[in-house]
Parts: sequence; structure tokens; C-alpha cells
Amino acid sequence: MQTKKSLGQHFLNSPQTLQSIVVSGKIQKENVVLEIGPGEGVLTEVLLKTGARIISIEKDDRLIPYLQKKFEKEIEKKQLNLIHADILKIGLADITNGKYKVVANIPYYITGQILRMFLESDNQPESMTLLVQKEVADRIAAKDGKESLLSLSIKVFGNPKYIKTVGRNAFKPQPNVDSAILNIENISKKKLSGLSEKTFFEILHLGFAHKRKQLLPNLSAKYDKIILIKAFEKCHLNPKCRAEDISIETWIKLCTIIAK
Repeated sequence: MQTKKSLGQHFLNSPQTLQSIVVSGKIQKENVVLEIGPGEGVLTEVLLKTGARIISIEKDDRLIPYLQKKFEKEIEKKQLNLIHADILKIGLADITNGKYKVVANIPYYITGQILRMFLESDNQPESMTLLVQKEVADRIAAKDGKESLLSLSIKVFGNPKYIKTVGRNAFKPQPNVDSAILNIENISKKKLSGLSEKTFFEILHLGFAHKRKQLLPNLSAKYDKIILIKAFEKCHLNPKCRAEDISIETWIKLCTIIAK
């Protein structure tokens, strides 16, 4: 089927990659799996073989009849629930109200929106296993040892892991960049320990407002410098450190002290 450029469609056609996604997501028979954008159903097929119950959300109306025919038996047995909808416009509570995992080969241009939607939700998944742009996976996993606004925004909710690189030749049509399998496990809001998400992200964004600047001057734009210096001392932070040099645990501690 002809792909739609407007939907960022790149259909996966690598059996090895499909198997790696399912293994990385630890998909078992007792799981409920939410699949975003099944496309031609190649990943759906592998997921169904695990015996798990699959909920597939597809936006492209051209693909719905194709998928309905391909998975007629699984839909009839209620192992597969195929929903014609835009994942960004659907309420998660309307899809599943119990434990579930997210597995998807998502369009690059909505990666950030997808991550925020699920990680900040009151109905968080247990885990997320995604095919994303390699550069994005590198940043989230902080492979260079430097944190970013993106990596910390993920790590406050779960533990991201770079699984493997997936070359562009694994897709049709081929994208202009390589991809990677990214797995995020142990998703919850427990790390915040009572600190509000709003406060955490406000301070985090302020810390990264001017990347070349040190953290203290960035935070001083809103908070009293004396209070900040005391907070830095309690967190054993060098006053000349930068936002990218601080771990998620220290960021949470720092934000909690500043908020008080």
C-alpha cells in the first residue's frame, strides 16, 4: 500500500527488528498491549502470536478495511480490538482502564507528543517500547553522558534503555535517518515523592533556558540567589555546574528544596 507522507508513514519490514521489539517489551500472554499505528499489521501479527490482547489504534482510514480483513479471526475472537482514531485525540481512559503496555513504530514528528501523553497521564502504561529516530533515542538514554530536557523529562517517570539501532533499510519507504528501539520500564510517578509535576517541569525548563549558561544564573532569573546557594549546598552541587551535568535524582531533590 502507498504510504502517506503527511502521516510520516514508514512501514517496518524487518523480521529481526519485529522480534526484538516484542522481546524488549517482554510481551506475555497475560498482557494488554496498546499498539499505535499498526500500518500494514506486521508488528500486530508478531504481537498476536504471543497470545496477548492487542488494542491497535490506526488513523489512516485506507488501512482499516485491510486490517479488518487481515485479522478477521483475531477481531472475532476479541484478541484484537482495532480502533479507527487519532491517538493524540483519544482519551486513554476510553481505551483501557487496567494495566497495559505500549508498543509502537511511531511517526518521528509525534514522538514528543506521544511520550508526554502517556508518561504524564493518570493512566500510565507499565512500559513503552518504541521505534524512534536514533538521535532522539541517543538523547533520551544520554549516551554521551550529558542529560537533556528530554532525557530528564522521561527519567522522572521511568527508566529508558537504548536497545538497538535499526538501519533505514528496515523500512519502506526508507527514511532519511536511522532508528532505534527504545524501551522505558518501571513507569510511575513515585520518583517525584509528592513534588508536583508542574513545579518540577517549571524549574527544569528554567534550568535549561540558556544551555551555555551555568545552572545557578539560569535559576536566579526567578529564584533568590541566597536560597539557591543553600539548596545547591544541600544537594552537594558545584555552584558552577550546568543543568546537563545533574542526575534525575539530584534534580528532584533540588526542585523539592527550592519549592519549599
